[in-house]
Amino acid sequence: MKNFEPEILSNPLTNRGTAFTTVERDRLGLTGRLPSAVETLDDQADRCYAQLGEAPSDLAKYIYLDALHDRSVVVFFKVLADHLAEMLPIVYDPTVGDAIKKWSRDYRQSSNSVYLSVDRPHDVRASLAGTGLGPDDVDLIVVSDAQEILGIGDWGANGIAISVGKLAVYTAAAGIHPERVIAVNLDVGTDNEALLNDPRYLGNRHARVDRKAYDELIALYLSTASDLFPNALLHFEDFGPSNARRILVDNSKKYRIFNDDMQGTGAIVMASVFSGLKVTGQRFADQRLVVYGAGTAGTGMADQIHAAMVRDGLSPEQAARQVWLVDINGLVTDDMADLPDYQQPYARPAAEVKDWASKREAPIDLLTTVQNVKPTILIGTSTNPGAFTQEVVEALSAGVERPILLPLSNPTSQIEVMPSQAVPWSKGKALIATGIPVPPVEYDGVTYTIGQANNALLYPGLGLGTIVSGAMHVTDGMLLAAAEAVASQVSVAAPGASLLPAVDSLRASSATVAVAVAKAAADDGVATIKNDDLVQAVEDAMWQPVYPDLPSPAAGGAR
Repeated sequence: MKNFEPEILSNPLTNRGTAFTTVERDRLGLTGRLPSAVETLDDQADRCYAQLGEAPSDLAKYIYLDALHDRSVVVFFKVLADHLAEMLPIVYDPTVGDAIKKWSRDYRQSSNSVYLSVDRPHDVRASLAGTGLGPDDVDLIVVSDAQEILGIGDWGANGIAISVGKLAVYTAAAGIHPERVIAVNLDVGTDNEALLNDPRYLGNRHARVDRKAYDELIALYLSTASDLFPNALLHFEDFGPSNARRILVDNSKKYRIFNDDMQGTGAIVMASVFSGLKVTGQRFADQRLVVYGAGTAGTGMADQIHAAMVRDGLSPEQAARQVWLVDINGLVTDDMADLPDYQQPYARPAAEVKDWASKREAPIDLLTTVQNVKPTILIGTSTNPGAFTQEVVEALSAGVERPILLPLSNPTSQIEVMPSQAVPWSKGKALIATGIPVPPVEYDGVTYTIGQANNALLYPGLGLGTIVSGAMHVTDGMLLAAAEAVASQVSVAAPGASLLPAVDSLRASSATVAVAVAKAAADDGVATIKNDDLVQAVEDAMWQPVYPDLPSPAAGGAR
């Protein structure tokens, strides 16, 4: 047993440190290798949480938790599960952005990470196979090429931290088994000059490759990952706008893929709208949508609301005519040159709006658009701080009785309007959710609780539901079901009620979403696993941060 000690103590999936009993220590050859005290998992988690509280900054807390994860997976997730609302901003957005900037300089090996270089495509299969995981061993792979990281831009190989962080949220929130996941970085170069000139940068030292080489790597990754791990959901994260949409559109019918920036963000916005429509008593077919910030994320939101309009009885053409996009060049019209393909379905006929500009020349700005459209829903994904001015909010509120106002840009420095401004400007009429956490707003004797359109409310449950159902694809019906399930968890009857649930009960919330998604997968005919009791199937699938029983000596010892 002497030679077994390094493996069981160094493997974060098997190490339980001071929680090994004296009997286990004797049997496993660990006698004298640990302090005398035998602790419970709760004891260990309490100690780690106390140590975490002494960290001088959120980045220091991130580094501590990262080291804890590489020492003991169970303790790490126990700390997250016990303090989930507090820990999410540490292990993911926004703190992970600071960690990414320093990743090469602070390099720490991550046990479930794979790096695929565009310079060595012949290594893709060997790299993924080198995880030692078989075709039935992987439920989820999160991949990023790190071109558009959380508003901080292109960070090349440093972006592996975004994939690792996303997986941590999947496990903490929805119980995706930490042994059955892989984090992948696609290193296609970087256009970040600071990285290329940093002697400690660990990625490929060249600019991002051309489209041909890029597309070849994407195709190779998709075919290889799907071949080696045929049951895995392939989650795409923080790809650049044009690539993200193109990859999803071209491959969504061929592979089990999901893009959180497009589909997850769009679905959580849908959840906000579902709640808002409960207040207004309207249907999707009645909506007029203005999206300010018509990139991939904003247009993805328009796509999902458009799909809901079609489900509600409109033709695709009718639904598209009830969507207006405004970007840096003003209202998107069909006479603009070089419109991205994702904007083209919503481009307004130039003749239709030629009188809107009055005596001014184009572009037609946001305020003019709001005044003419009288939107029922105004979404902001522009990262243009203060863009929803008092004039814009007042015009929005004058156009309809209860407008849905969703300033979703983050961080706080980039939000279009703070609720503390929008509530009084709208005289309490606007139904508001934001992309950042904000405190309640007091106005005219009412407390307005502002829900955060946090994708973590949705994508963990969506992933779990996809896994439980064995869905071949992520369908629009599954996304819609996820959005409805999130919205179902709040009551909007009281004045000032939040449109979205809080993250405090995220694990129970994710289970609710997973059941709805698995049912939708069956209804859409893409489920490959039949479950007679979906609620139980979801509960059974959720990994818990507890120490499993060790194999008996007769079974050959612990592995």
